[in-house]
Amino acid sequence: MPTTRILTVDDSRSMRALLRMTLAGNGFEVIEAEDGQAALDWLEDHDVDLIITDINMPRLDGFGLIGRLREERRRHVGRPILVLTTEASDEKRALARAAGATGWIVKPFDPERLIAAVRHVVH
Repeated sequence: MPTTRILTVDDSRSMRALLRMTLAGNGFEVIEAEDGQAALDWLEDHDVDLIITDINMPRLDGFGLIGRLREERRRHVGRPILVLTTEASDEKRALARAAGATGWIVKPFDPERLIAAVRHVVH
């Protein structure tokens, strides 16, 4: 069975490292991007099974990234996208859902719950 590839998108180097440690330690292949624009650029020539994105980032935030990935005729239109953010408001959660997010996890995350959420959306 091929390894599940996950693109993590977060402007925090320490958060990307924590995600890499958690995900790779559970057998997932992890690719990192420092913001939504870097993620879009990388996705032009590559594919993943899941995207985990922060909301508040420079250049292109998580809402913008989700919107761009969900645009009509894009090959990532059906890709699961989990939002991982410090934002906890119902309003922001509703905005993410409306943009096309698959799920929402508030930082700091529980590693076991994150892995369970990842397995749920990719299988």
